Amino acid sequence: MDLKIAIQGIKGSFHHQVANHYFGEAITLDECTSFNAVVKSLKTKHSDKGVMALENSIAGSILPNYALIDKNELHIIGEYYLDIHMNLMALKGQKMEDIKEVHSHPIALLQCEVFFNQYPHIKLVESIDTAETAYRIQQQRLSGIAAVAAPIAAQMYDLEILAAGIHTIKSNKTRFVIVNTRNKALSKEEINKASLKFELDDTPGSLATVLNVMNNCKLNLTKIQSLPIIETPFQYAFFVDVVFEKYKHYEKAKKILEIMTTHFKVLGEYKQGKQ
Repeated sequence: MDLKIAIQGIKGSFHHQVANHYFGEAITLDECTSFNAVVKSLKTKHSDKGVMALENSIAGSILPNYALIDKNELHIIGEYYLDIHMNLMALKGQKMEDIKEVHSHPIALLQCEVFFNQYPHIKLVESIDTAETAYRIQQQRLSGIAAVAAPIAAQMYDLEILAAGIHTIKSNKTRFVIVNTRNKALSKEEINKASLKFELDDTPGSLATVLNVMNNCKLNLTKIQSLPIIETPFQYAFFVDVVFEKYKHYEKAKKILEIMTTHFKVLGEYKQGKQ
């Protein structure tokens, strides 16, 4: 039986590309309109696994997704780094001067800000997904409207690319995580990365002490992100990613951190993706 993978967006989206690269093409998609819907699909067992974007090299962290993974007790079981190529596309025969509005996901629009500064007459409109806009243009034969999406979307929905590679910084990558409702059983020899969440008491130097423990235990900190704890104003939870050569070093650090922190949680232990 084919794996069913929940993605945010539709066929032709970046999430669709990641699902195919990570799991192969022999999969069934559950196309979700939001990340909340991805979570629901997993928790109701409608899907086997999910794909969620977590951070972009230009736009930064997608903070609500950290909170979704944590709040819904999801486990990160893998990651994938995708090179993002943003293209402006519209119905065939349209030219730049015909375009009055460009619709796309807000993060996609943010990544192309410098390009659109050249065209002040174009109104930028946020939508739920890059590929969904391309599909809607094709289905409704929308003239004067363009989409920002991946090249595959233009191919799938028979649109013309008016401008290719319009993202501001050409080295543009998004980190996606593979999520599940339970941990994947990888051997300790395979695991070389972990995502953790912890909270600290309000004492001077507590974060520095934690980071020092990680360093002493030979963990390489690749990401640290703070999120406000809603119930306690001006208190923060920290989300970190660490990589390591030996699981025993990570295991030692984990035991110490469980004692040092007021709240400690493993969000996932998995194999580091290729950047």
